[in-house]
Amino acid sequence: MNELLNKLLFLPEQASTFAERVDNLHYFVVSVTMLSSFVTGTAALYFFFRYRRRSDHQTTEYVIPSVKTEFLFVSLPLVFFLAWFVIGFRDFVFVQTPPKNAMDVYVMGKQWMWKFSYPEGPNGVNVLHVPANRPVRLLITSRDVLHSFFVPAFRIKMDAVPGRYTQTWFEATKPGTYQILCTEYCGLSHSKMLGEVVVLSEEEWDAWAKEQRKGSLQNRQDALADLSLEPEPARMADQGQKVAAEVGCFKCHTVNGEPHIGPTFQGMYGRTETLQDGTSLRVDEAYITQSMMDPGAHLVTGFPNVMPTFQGKLTGPQTAAIVEYIKTLRTPDIRTGASQGPVYEPIQ
Repeated sequence: MNELLNKLLFLPEQASTFAERVDNLHYFVVSVTMLSSFVTGTAALYFFFRYRRRSDHQTTEYVIPSVKTEFLFVSLPLVFFLAWFVIGFRDFVFVQTPPKNAMDVYVMGKQWMWKFSYPEGPNGVNVLHVPANRPVRLLITSRDVLHSFFVPAFRIKMDAVPGRYTQTWFEATKPGTYQILCTEYCGLSHSKMLGEVVVLSEEEWDAWAKEQRKGSLQNRQDALADLSLEPEPARMADQGQKVAAEVGCFKCHTVNGEPHIGPTFQGMYGRTETLQDGTSLRVDEAYITQSMMDPGAHLVTGFPNVMPTFQGKLTGPQTAAIVEYIKTLRTPDIRTGASQGPVYEPIQ
């Protein structure tokens, strides 16, 4: 039945765990509305002939509906609308709550291409490689204007906004190649801003990732060796530590838990902070990014508003790298199921 309805409504194939949930709600809404339209149209056609005027002196009888009739006509549509809301809200919560074991991928929209960065490397342009049957969280931003990341086969769509990170996630259910579209008009070549998601089996993904990281590191080392330069770090966290040192983050933030001008980076990610307005906020990628671009938006209690903005001073990849570096400084009490990992000290 699912495949039949999918073909009748000309929908893309279902290639993620979220796709079937969206389509089931779609089928429910379409079926009810079409059935209601058929019943309403049939009744109208019946009344048109049944109660047609048969003489010039005939008048239509004035009908006053009973309370039960009015209740039925109001309550029945309300039940369906509430049912759609409940199912839709359930699915909204599902897609807005990535699993804790999801693999992170940074996505940056740029006129007119998609760039992808994996925390452990490598990077990609217009092609996103992911493993099947493993949740993948996308942290999405834009370098220039508004974009919107859309994969029809996965039924996911999320805006890419300059200066901040939005997120969505998916779990591909079968290997294959699936199209990426931009669904926010972003300029003359908007319709050409295409990409693809290549879903690999677990074995193929492990082999691909290992080969890509090896080749990427070797190419970088060869190119820099020709220029007599030191090789740059391949991991995003290493790059983030270097960028944080270059832009002066360690002048105000420590990594050993000691208080300073700004909150310490140690244990920052995943922590719940109390803000000066009395509200609480969990520190995640979006909060850290916003704090770099608009430091005064959410001030932590006990710290002055003295941090300069880095809007226009840091690129999307640099911001993502700093976020990944801060994530490595999580303390054991904040980590959930992850290994402690390396603890970085500021570059002197």
